[in-house]
Amino acid sequence: MVKQERALRTREALIKSAATVFDRDGFSVASLTAISSLAGVSNGALHFHFANKAALADSVEQAAAERLDRIVTAHEGTAGNALQLLVNASHDLAHLLAEDVVLRAGFELSRDQVRGGDQGLHRQWHEWVGAALKRADGEGVLSEVTPEAVASSVVAATTGFEVLGTQDPRWLSHSTVTRFWQLLLPRLAAASVLGDLVADGSRSK
Repeated sequence: MVKQERALRTREALIKSAATVFDRDGFSVASLTAISSLAGVSNGALHFHFANKAALADSVEQAAAERLDRIVTAHEGTAGNALQLLVNASHDLAHLLAEDVVLRAGFELSRDQVRGGDQGLHRQWHEWVGAALKRADGEGVLSEVTPEAVASSVVAATTGFEVLGTQDPRWLSHSTVTRFWQLLLPRLAAASVLGDLVADGSRSK
């Protein structure tokens, strides 16, 4: 049991170290030596857990997908209409992209053309946003807009913040996301609920 726990801690340390190096250097430049050194383990220990750099990148993406899933499921079943829950989740996503290197690196890896990224995390976020907007439509809180068109716009903006935030963290700030929703909510929300919606997501906290 102790050996298994130690192996799990080593694997988690390697995933975090890989995310840090991928985030800093990019997948193509990142070296296994730099990753193992940052994790405080030997190259042999790294290869015991991961066959190669691609396998490490896959594990970083998987860990990021699990984090993204926790972000969105945290808002399932909570009070408020689906449009407010979408606002709240987008704030949480931006905050964790700024703070959590594994989540940030996972998004970067999912669009990395060198390793043939399949946009997995972006697709995961798009699917959840689309489902949330369909629920909002069913609740009668959307104005005369289609959930599909809104989903594309929201995903384009929020993932755009993620890309821009790699160079300037202000794109992932609470104020940036709030301003986005202040502009968009009057176009999306039915007049009967617009006054109850909070662009800064404060009612989710």
